[in-house]
Amino acid sequence: MTLDVQFLPDVDVPCPDCGGSRYAPEAEEILRDGLSLPDLLGFTVDEAIDAVGDIAKVRRRLQALADLGLGYLTLGEDTPALSGGEAQRLKLATQLHRDQSDAVFVLDEPSVGLHPLDVRTLLQVLQRLADRGATVIVIEHDLDLVANADYVIDMGPGGGEAGGRIVAVGTPDALAADEASMTGRYLAAHLRGQDTALSTEPVVDASR
Repeated sequence: MTLDVQFLPDVDVPCPDCGGSRYAPEAEEILRDGLSLPDLLGFTVDEAIDAVGDIAKVRRRLQALADLGLGYLTLGEDTPALSGGEAQRLKLATQLHRDQSDAVFVLDEPSVGLHPLDVRTLLQVLQRLADRGATVIVIEHDLDLVANADYVIDMGPGGGEAGGRIVAVGTPDALAADEASMTGRYLAAHLRGQDTALSTEPVVDASR
């Protein structure tokens, strides 16, 4: 529970009955393969896949989280503790197996906090949404995501009062060749430096 302390930050106090597990002590007596539900909520997504992956519906949901690069999250973790990028990817997990015809997803910096290898995983997930009929619009600075876009709108030329104008538009290759685009200069160097392409075709719309 959370205590509201005036003039000071809120104080989290573990419940004396459940110890913070959010379940009555009797829940510890209901076991599956030696695990109680409170035990399972202490697992990460990756650990839970190994523990209860034999349940098809549960495994499908957990695997969607892992595919989004969220395998490290604890099942019982409070959602307010998530970063903006994590929260966006968590919402996407419920959409991966649905028909997305006429759906539009607008994502703001979903790559925040991701390792470059996890960005590749994110690209695959966005491709899955596109394959199901969705339009994906990404506000992003990550060059891997920009390089894999169908179409890029470069906003600038700087930030804050120095920005707000459309500097360049087009495919990543067109943007990289546009001398007016500062993003294009970095994108051109990035495209030259790629040893292998992240995908054979552009997969998402991206804007900066």
